[in-house]
Amino acid sequence: MKIFLICTIRTATEKDKKELWSYVNQLEKEGHEVHYPPRDTKQDQRGYEICRDNMRAIKNADEVHIVYNSRSSGTHFDMGIAFAFKKTVKVVNSLNFDPNKKSFARMLTDWQKKRRFL
Repeated sequence: MKIFLICTIRTATEKDKKELWSYVNQLEKEGHEVHYPPRDTKQDQRGYEICRDNMRAIKNADEVHIVYNSRSSGTHFDMGIAFAFKKTVKVVNSLNFDPNKKSFARMLTDWQKKRRFL
């Protein structure tokens, strides 16, 4: 399966990076093809090109996995692309949110439960 991993890049801590690499390695050992943006999207290009390249990779993915960080604008941008392409998602990290309020974390939880779009 082709998987695109949405994750924080610029503000990722060393601990975050180790956990992300571990997750990517696990998926690849299982035989999946993973697009991991810190490795597979040229990060030294302008923002438009990064967004364009990620859009193409998301479009070609069978599934999108998300390590959600509410402070990451890139994560939100890529989530919008995945939503527009009606991708199946898997949220990798645990999400905490107030069930009585609107939030991206709550939306991700609902999206992950959906098996298909209407």
